[in-house]
Amino acid sequence: MSALTKKQEIIGDSPTTITDLLTEDWLAPRLVVVTLIAIVLSFLGERAGFSEGVLLLLNVTSYVAGGLFGAKSAIESLREGEIDVDMLMVLAALGAAVVGQWHEGAILLFLFSLSNVLQDYAIGRSRQAIQSLFKLYPEEAKVKRDDSVVVLKINEIQLGNTILIEPGERIPVDGEVISGRSSVDESPITGESMPVDKFVGDAVFAGTLNKQGILDVKATKAAEQTTLSRIIKMVEDAQDSKAPTERFLDRFEQTYAKVIIFGTILFIFIPPLLGLADFGSNFYRAMVLMTVASPCALVISVPSAFISAIASAARGGVLFKGGAYLEQLASIKAVAFDKTGTLTIGRPKVTYVIPVDGVSSDELLQITASVEARSEHPLAKSIIDYAEEQQVKLLDINDFTAIAGQGIVAKLNDDEIRVGRVSHLEADSKLSAILEQEQHRLEGAGQTVIGVTRNGEWLGLMAMADELRPESIQMVKHLQDSGIAVVILTGDNKRVAQSIAEQVGIHDVRAELLPEEKASALQALQSEYGEVAMVGDGVNDAPALALAEVGVAMGAAGTDVALETADIVLMADKIERLGDALELSKKARRVVWQNIVFSLVVIVLLVIGVFVVSLPLPVGVFGHEGSTVIVVLNGLISLLLLPEIVRRRAGQTMT
Repeated sequence: MSALTKKQEIIGDSPTTITDLLTEDWLAPRLVVVTLIAIVLSFLGERAGFSEGVLLLLNVTSYVAGGLFGAKSAIESLREGEIDVDMLMVLAALGAAVVGQWHEGAILLFLFSLSNVLQDYAIGRSRQAIQSLFKLYPEEAKVKRDDSVVVLKINEIQLGNTILIEPGERIPVDGEVISGRSSVDESPITGESMPVDKFVGDAVFAGTLNKQGILDVKATKAAEQTTLSRIIKMVEDAQDSKAPTERFLDRFEQTYAKVIIFGTILFIFIPPLLGLADFGSNFYRAMVLMTVASPCALVISVPSAFISAIASAARGGVLFKGGAYLEQLASIKAVAFDKTGTLTIGRPKVTYVIPVDGVSSDELLQITASVEARSEHPLAKSIIDYAEEQQVKLLDINDFTAIAGQGIVAKLNDDEIRVGRVSHLEADSKLSAILEQEQHRLEGAGQTVIGVTRNGEWLGLMAMADELRPESIQMVKHLQDSGIAVVILTGDNKRVAQSIAEQVGIHDVRAELLPEEKASALQALQSEYGEVAMVGDGVNDAPALALAEVGVAMGAAGTDVALETADIVLMADKIERLGDALELSKKARRVVWQNIVFSLVVIVLLVIGVFVVSLPLPVGVFGHEGSTVIVVLNGLISLLLLPEIVRRRAGQTMT
């Protein structure tokens, strides 16, 4: 099902058929109200002398309204050969009716259905993360055609269409700015709290909000393939998937429910047969036992916590593709980082401009940038960007020629300018001792060095290096302080990799790795440390991402293959979000175990109460259903609501 179709299903109009009504969440709260009214009228009717027929009708009404969804779920489970907690509740209520305790059974069903409604409400708060994403889709878009502008539905936009985005409008599809400039609020997609300036050539995402400028955007993806659509799919799949602890509890529920039913049957008949109790009072106690021993709180404690955590992470720009990865992340012993685009920004930046005597830095930069302005080499853009930062005016050049693997030859006035590899340029003129010393120093630090000559005479050197992400140093330190080993796995050369490693404080560097060698290196790390997370952004990282216990992709800069292969996506392209995700994972695990221990303690205390103080059914029901609501609210408040409050106060950090 497409994201746009799913939108209609989730935030569409009210249901129109009886079948829809029986499956819609809005019916359940109304049935709870009907159950309560029927119970109150039955109590009042007994005191007012209502006929037996009227009282029976009220009691049956309370049972039907309170037990409809429970019975429906129990029957569906039985068809699959399973027994769940709904079956236990329905049987306990029917048992109470058999011994004439209609009111107790009705109260049980009322509180059971009420707790389910409260659970659905609490979990629904976290599922609103999906609904809020759907609301980012505009219904229509303005598409330029020849000299006119037509309004089209989103699903009618085709690749290559030019879309007019006016101030205050949401961008309907992923695209590229081909005209205009503006600032765009990308927080719904990347989690970035500050608007991002957009110029010609910049990419924009569906669902982001254009601010004050007017943009012409060329559609590069259809509505069903946008980053927003993929995020929605990821969040949906993640909230529907199950963590190992949750899967274990699902299996445990089946066995436990069967044991409770079998044990209750034995308890019904054995004490009366041994003369230890009369059948009526013993049957009532057995129904209380079945109720309080039901593992409702235990079963719901895990999914409610994980769903809340996944929704909280999504709001902070981190997408978990399932509860399993949320749980697994808390157990990792080592993190392997790709270098380019992960620890570094992934694009070179000019670091040094070294002119010879008699030539100024600005002159060397002006000549080099003027020549590189005609080049399509990746380093050229870095030089031009740096020249713009330094407000250097470019000069007109003539007779531009690019020589693959060597450099550029161009005419500036009547002078021949050459820009390229130092070794190539030295064929005409040997470097001076000072420049040669600088070349060795910079290359030894892992930087790329190019030379510039004029009419065969050296003008100087320029050095460039991939820029380290400012947050990388702090992120690595945070991991190491947490007792997690940190390793670099990169295809880059050893010298460059070692330089980056020294800057961020990583001692284990494995460089010059092909994609399959990265996977082999990751297996070696798993043998050495245990559970390993891999963080990367490129196609060459995909094998290692798939092999790792937890694969983490850089979302904004990551390739499609990396995003699809990874288990966690850092949408803001901010490496520090990995630390936030790790802390959230550990917190979710703590909340889960708090819920499990609390649920087990409540069950044990209530079961003891049945035998020691003859716990009445209403008290048992309140204790049982109250614990269920408490564990749901614990996950909701600890993992979703409180982090959201902190995030609003401190910006788009997660915890």
